[in-house]
Amino acid sequence: MSLQTNTSQTLLLSVVIFLTGCQQYQRTEVTPKPIITAPTENTVQPSNQFSIQGKIGIKTPAQSGSAFFTWQQDQDTFNIELAGALGIGKTNIQGNSHHATLMNAKTGTIESESPEQLLKQATGWNAPIGHLVAWIQGQAATPQAQIQRDPQNRISKLDEDQWQVDFSYNTTQPLPYKIILKQPLENNQENRITLVIENR
Repeated sequence: MSLQTNTSQTLLLSVVIFLTGCQQYQRTEVTPKPIITAPTENTVQPSNQFSIQGKIGIKTPAQSGSAFFTWQQDQDTFNIELAGALGIGKTNIQGNSHHATLMNAKTGTIESESPEQLLKQATGWNAPIGHLVAWIQGQAATPQAQIQRDPQNRISKLDEDQWQVDFSYNTTQPLPYKIILKQPLENNQENRITLVIENR
């Protein structure tokens, strides 16, 4: 197997796992505007049942790529279809908080006890996978998150578990259509994930 194929498969697995929602992790810097650390009565509470479609892009100091996705979440059970990921083809990942399975014609089937462990096994990365269930709904995942809100009381930025997250909204919609995750690294570098939600 060529180095290029290995790199593509590693990035594909990284993109796939960043989409899977189910658990928790760490934290970083405070934004200059007022910080709110608890939800107020006007906020939308996260749901564990939803269906979304969109596009995800991932960029690290070593590689970058993107894919279209369909994500269905039912309590702690998820099913995600990926298409157009680095030319590797259609990929499916499904499971729950106790087991995750990735299936692709070129990479074969990979299984692990959790999405976090699957990511670690496939790429060596640690990531706040489970936080995405809350973040795509414009919410913090833990009480420790440092939060900045916009005039409509929606979260515009948060700092949680070593990730800085920016939220973008359409007009008065309560849920974000774009989320940018940034993880600062040494030498002024970063890991960056851009999630664009086109349909809910």
